Amino acid sequence: MLGTIVNALAIIGGSLLGLFFSKGIADNYRDIVMSGIGLSVVLIGIKSALTSDSLIIVIFSVIIGALIGEFLKIEDRLEALGKFLETRVATKSADTSSFARGFVTASLVFCVGSMAIIGSLESGLTGNHQTLFAKSVLDGVTSIVFAAAMGIGVMFSSVMVFLYQGLITLTAVFMKSYLVPETIGQMSSVGGLLILAIGLNMLKVTTIRVGNLIPGIFLPLIYFLLRGWLNFTLLL
Repeated sequence: MLGTIVNALAIIGGSLLGLFFSKGIADNYRDIVMSGIGLSVVLIGIKSALTSDSLIIVIFSVIIGALIGEFLKIEDRLEALGKFLETRVATKSADTSSFARGFVTASLVFCVGSMAIIGSLESGLTGNHQTLFAKSVLDGVTSIVFAAAMGIGVMFSSVMVFLYQGLITLTAVFMKSYLVPETIGQMSSVGGLLILAIGLNMLKVTTIRVGNLIPGIFLPLIYFLLRGWLNFTLLL
């Protein structure tokens, strides 16, 4: 869990810096920086999406995951959580009016990437935290920009990162035999597509409800478990 703890603290630290410098950044500079971050997120998404060659599994994972997420209304629940936190933390001012948007956007960007998945798996499987340490640096820098542009909601995304990555790490500890490189690659590809969607949303090209796509990340693992169970059954 060390890597996840460091990651959450990096986001908090970066957000505090972003909030400190936010008043001195003109709106036009914020807009162009956010556009640059959006393009960078698109690039990261494309690169991650190409991790796996199992396109059929990736495609069906995204489609089925979208149906599950839409049924569970994950995006709406994330926004509701952001608004709830806003009523408890934020004051009614121009600086904090985007609390929910900052919380949801930052939570998705920091959680659904391949580094979050692979880093958390490595942490649980081998005790190697290097990937999460590297992610911490990237998230810390990104949170500075996000917090300057979208406010204190970004800092509270650290809670989602801690819970999400911590859950993956603990799960990996108990499922070491099932997390083969092929499955991890498929999960990373699905996560890459979600990151791409986030980047397009940030650039205002699309309005994809990315939160509702999150279940797709874990469907390759479920597929691997079902395939193994079916093969075992046929051998009996």
